[in-house]
Amino acid sequence: MDNKPYILVVEDDKPIRNFIAASLKAQGFNYIETDKGVEAIALSMSHKPDLIILDLGLPDMDGIEVIAKVREWSEVPIIIVSARENERQKIEALDKGADDYLTKPFGIGELLARVRVSLRHSTTTNNEKESLGIFKVKDLVVDFNKRKVTISNEQIHLTPIEYKIMALLCKYSGKVLTHNFIIKEIWSSPVGGETKSLRVFMASLRRKIEKNPAQPQYIYTEVGVGYRLVDD
Repeated sequence: MDNKPYILVVEDDKPIRNFIAASLKAQGFNYIETDKGVEAIALSMSHKPDLIILDLGLPDMDGIEVIAKVREWSEVPIIIVSARENERQKIEALDKGADDYLTKPFGIGELLARVRVSLRHSTTTNNEKESLGIFKVKDLVVDFNKRKVTISNEQIHLTPIEYKIMALLCKYSGKVLTHNFIIKEIWSSPVGGETKSLRVFMASLRRKIEKNPAQPQYIYTEVGVGYRLVDD
């Protein structure tokens, strides 16, 4: 096996699975594929992929169950590809530990871009060595060196993208960050290209750090503009 990233593709629609696999191969990625959730869990343990592309609508078990099982032992990046458009279901998948979400139909260029971003974030997480200090405001503490977020001394699990957003908000605490600025920093996407994804991730992040997301203490929405993290 070479050093190229190894990707597990879990998709029960054979034409879509073949298309994804062929696209990954064309980009030089190694991959393995399956159409079953149970087998996906076993393969994730035996092959230890660098990233998982996962459909939620599998024939033997719900993809959200697969996420929960994998997260019991691994932090491997998981990108959801699903026909489910309900925002609640997206948030549930992210809460269980998914790192990103694409709604079908999607362009293969967009999927490959998400794959590159997730792999880059994962590499940064695994290789980051320098001490970046600690951010504190009220009961929120972000330890950048340990990549650890706590609320009232209770550790909060964030996905890589949620942590990236949290770190960005901390860096500019007290300042309003526009939607376009956050999207550019997190996804390196064209202006407006990830607006829906940003809304979903922010909703998930708030659910984790706010006692009452409807009355936030930490992350405020500047209507029509963006978001602001309190600085005092």
